Amino acid sequence: MIEAETDQRLAALQELLLELAPVAIAFSGGVDSTFLLKVAHDTLGDRAIALTADSPVYPRSEIEEAANLARRIGARQIVIEVNQLEQHEFAANPPERCYHCRRVLYGRLLDEAKQQGCRTLVDGANADDADDYRPGMRAAVEVGVRSPLLELGITKEMIREMSRNLELPTADKPSYACLASRIPYGTEISKSNLAMVEQAEEFLHTLGFRQIRVRWHGSVARIEAPASQIEEICKPVVRTRIVAALEEIGFRYVALDLRGYRTGSMNEEIGR
Repeated sequence: MIEAETDQRLAALQELLLELAPVAIAFSGGVDSTFLLKVAHDTLGDRAIALTADSPVYPRSEIEEAANLARRIGARQIVIEVNQLEQHEFAANPPERCYHCRRVLYGRLLDEAKQQGCRTLVDGANADDADDYRPGMRAAVEVGVRSPLLELGITKEMIREMSRNLELPTADKPSYACLASRIPYGTEISKSNLAMVEQAEEFLHTLGFRQIRVRWHGSVARIEAPASQIEEICKPVVRTRIVAALEEIGFRYVALDLRGYRTGSMNEEIGR
């Protein structure tokens, strides 16, 4: 994207945020919400705050990283405890799981936003999100959450480029989805299976595998890694370490998906 177009996108975003101010940003510490918080803070100052959910469906490492990013940006952050597992409609894990999750999440964030005197709650949904199965976006619309990046047609690639220009450490951060997305639809989501996924993925991160998923299938851990890293995972020393670690976590079998990592692979079952 040429510099002039980047400047135009950024100016349009700043203008929209001024119209919506004061704003609260649903802030996870991911690529999109970090970029949005940075622009909002630079544009609005104290009239922009970060609201972060502390939930069993988010790894501790992500919550801690969000806190570090908010401090780096200089924005005020409020962390709110949210437990979607208390809602049966979510824990039962239907295909509409994300809808039920977001209804709970946004409800809590909206309440806090109002208490803080914010006029609008905004999230980091971008233009690419409209191309995937994302029932959570319907929940956002229903409760009145605005998605400035989506509304302005700003894509993930644009966000990464503008993040580099702003020297944000998240510019090249791998995409992330909540831990519940690792559990097959129809299988109950619990603290136990979420914890197993979190521990397995954190271990793989220590080996240098960042864009990776561990899909939970009962006693089976199905690992999705980029095709370029499959050969590395299959090296005897690496493979042995992975199997030993995941067995200790509680998996009986450890499988490697030869199709490689792909966003929303659990949604493939819906298509069938």
